[in-house]
Amino acid sequence: MVQLSVLDLIPVRRGQSNGQALASSFALAQVADRSNCIRYWVAEHHNTASVASTNPPVLIAMLASRTDQIRVGSGGVMLPNHAPLVVAEQFALLEAAFPGRIDLGIGRAPGTDPVTSWALRGGRPDETLREFPSWVNQVIALLGDNGLGVDIDGRRFEIKASPQPVSAPPVWLLGSSGYSAALAGELGLPYVFAHHFSGQGADEALRIYRQSFQGEGRPKAFVSVNVVVAKDAGTARRLSLPYQHAMAQLRLGRPIELMTVEQAERAPQPLPAEAWQAITEPWLIGEPHQVAESIFELTDRFDVDEVMIHPVAGAFDADPMDRYPAREFAVRELAARLVEYLV
Repeated sequence: MVQLSVLDLIPVRRGQSNGQALASSFALAQVADRSNCIRYWVAEHHNTASVASTNPPVLIAMLASRTDQIRVGSGGVMLPNHAPLVVAEQFALLEAAFPGRIDLGIGRAPGTDPVTSWALRGGRPDETLREFPSWVNQVIALLGDNGLGVDIDGRRFEIKASPQPVSAPPVWLLGSSGYSAALAGELGLPYVFAHHFSGQGADEALRIYRQSFQGEGRPKAFVSVNVVVAKDAGTARRLSLPYQHAMAQLRLGRPIELMTVEQAERAPQPLPAEAWQAITEPWLIGEPHQVAESIFELTDRFDVDEVMIHPVAGAFDADPMDRYPAREFAVRELAARLVEYLV
């Protein structure tokens, strides 16, 4: 069985307000919920006008309240930006409100530029490389039954995240390198490889994760991938253009603006042909059956039973501003195709 999940950065296209972008993601989450997807995760990105996903805990509360059964989580909370106790309390509160439906995915990258990262840390120096494993362990302990023991001025104090939920949300470690894979294995945590970043490195990272795994039971992992799905391959290729332009702008260090399909078709190609084509090489683009088959190939290649799709289809000029019809189509049709393969 292959399970399908969804990653959302809450894209904001040209002319769209943040409120309209949020409404489109709420609608997408409801499609994923009705389609029996396993998870719906939101990312943490800052200081980017084309991305509205800045605060995962707030978004998770809004998404969970608008859905019925799907697990809602962070893909992920960028832990260097936050105190471990703050993260633990936020997710303890979410778990108390939506028991059994919350995932806490943790990442190591800042999710933003150096200046914004500095501001998020309150001007403190970046100690991520040295402290990150300790921060992860603190979050886990604070969410656990025993809490965290802290020595201050020669005295021992115990602290727990409050409120105390009946259950604790599972903690996942996210990454795109051998470092995160090895740490997830050593801590016995489930692991997600960000295959949607570049399409490279997943084989080695998953090998490292499984070889270093020290937890109870079997290691648990899945991968994420960019997808664009339409009724025919030609339309799918057109729908990929806005995100292709956005990724090119990112690589060139320019402000990222998400265009519509028609705007992207009129815009000049910003990169040489080879670099332009390389952007979409790891993406799964095509009609539903074609992309579903590619998802099965991914699960076989990486020996996973879950794939988290990141729908990167753009919008046409005529599409409503509070919806992303092509992203909804991708989730609904892929979920249906995967079920068909199991029958």
